[in-house]
Amino acid sequence: MIRVAINGYGNLGRGAEQAISRSKDMELVVVFTRRDPGSLTTQGAPVAHVDDMPDWADEVDVCLNCGGSATDLAEQGPAAAAHFTTVDSFDTHAEIPAYFASLDTAARQAGHLALISTGWDPGLFSMLRVLGEAVLPEGRTTTFWGPGVSQGHSDAIRRIEGVADARQYTLPVEQTVEAVKAGDDVELTTRSMHRRDCYVVAHEGADRDRIEREIVTMPHYFADYDTTVTFISAQEMAESHSGIPHGGAVIRRGETSRGTGATVTFELGLGSNPEFTGSVVVAMARAAARMAARGQTGARTVFDVTLADLSPRSPEELRADYL
Repeated sequence: MIRVAINGYGNLGRGAEQAISRSKDMELVVVFTRRDPGSLTTQGAPVAHVDDMPDWADEVDVCLNCGGSATDLAEQGPAAAAHFTTVDSFDTHAEIPAYFASLDTAARQAGHLALISTGWDPGLFSMLRVLGEAVLPEGRTTTFWGPGVSQGHSDAIRRIEGVADARQYTLPVEQTVEAVKAGDDVELTTRSMHRRDCYVVAHEGADRDRIEREIVTMPHYFADYDTTVTFISAQEMAESHSGIPHGGAVIRRGETSRGTGATVTFELGLGSNPEFTGSVVVAMARAAARMAARGQTGARTVFDVTLADLSPRSPEELRADYL
């Protein structure tokens, strides 16, 4: 059994916990938290404070760092790598090189392995972008996100005066998606690729026209997109918009050596973004534990992971059933 720790018990941590419970070769041995351990109720695993990580060094094969990329992982990642082999879903694309360097230093000093950015984008989508280009070197890769809830954009709306609650959905423009799949010569711009639907609960007496105007003209968030704003009741928000769905697609459109068109498409439709991301992180944890057992140390990415290491099945089973 691969002995797993979860570091951080928010939406992602709970999603990882559920995925571990469905993995016959893994067991959750501890959940680490910065909060009072007595304030958390898990599905059965003990809870310990992050300061007690050294006490668990011999009890854990791999630790899943489930903090957020904006503020948590830059500190959480190197700190945990000092004690364990680690996996995380760091997703701030522009900062990945610096984060990789930081984890590489910490993990090598401790003799551990740190597998970073293992969600679905970066993560699975990253793998498919590389695969598509490798198979079709002459072509173009396009990534679409959604339909799904953008938590950062939703928060930006909630900060507007008069807004009680809000959800913002990022939606790919279907005509553009189909054009890319068909290989049509289509201009790809911010506005042509995605649109944004906003559902807003306004405080009683709030100026709805002003709220809508502030949303659709908000720089960096909505001004460059076709954006719709729909005002709804708090009850409708709770009944119809309480989930965190997401998804997207990576499309590689290119030509073979004779100029024949070909398309590689990988799509995700997720009922729960954190639950699916937790499932990805857990599969990657299996790979990280196996790589570490072979003596690998330092930072790694999904480009270093094999399908065989991701799967709980033996090489013999993979050859017989999937090859």
